[in-house]
Amino acid sequence: MSEEVPATPRTRITAKARSLRFDSGSLSLDLVATVGRRPSTPIERLDGPERLRAWCAGVGLAPRDEEDPAALLAALRELRDAAYDLVTAELDDRAPRSDSVALLNTLAGVAPPAPRLRTDADGRLAHGPAPLLTTAELLSAVARDLIAVMADPRTRALLRTCDAETCRMLYLDNGPGTGKPRRWCSMERCGNSAKAARHRRRAAHP
Repeated sequence: MSEEVPATPRTRITAKARSLRFDSGSLSLDLVATVGRRPSTPIERLDGPERLRAWCAGVGLAPRDEEDPAALLAALRELRDAAYDLVTAELDDRAPRSDSVALLNTLAGVAPPAPRLRTDADGRLAHGPAPLLTTAELLSAVARDLIAVMADPRTRALLRTCDAETCRMLYLDNGPGTGKPRRWCSMERCGNSAKAARHRRRAAHP
């Protein structure tokens, strides 16, 4: 009779774990962050049209009303997988898949709308609505952002993976220089949780 293997404790999936993240330091990494806790226990955060609208609003990209949400969602997920492969390949010192590189280059070939400054009636700079994008233009904006990150050695060197086992978010360590790489995606989230866990361990074993 084979020995029974104890079940691995399951990490509770909370509303916080499912929340969208917009603090990776990069538009394209914010897309990668729509899957949480990868690769151990992936949590899909971009799980329908409502979340798609929330993510687009969060990163300042506005698809046109006539664009098919299901097609855009599927295309963003495909781009997300390619982006994850490219970034983790850099962090793991391996070559990315050739299809990931090809997809990024293909999507980036579409020119998104040129950026424009807006002014109010007094001629002062004003905030205006984000330009409405086709699916191809929106995908191009994300792909071009990732290419800008990966093509610059100085920016690539800032890529990090959060140390928290229940997070592992990819982010750019572009905060104030301290001489040490930042260990956490966010001190408010994973950094403080790690500190609290260390405090509990010390209290339990004085």
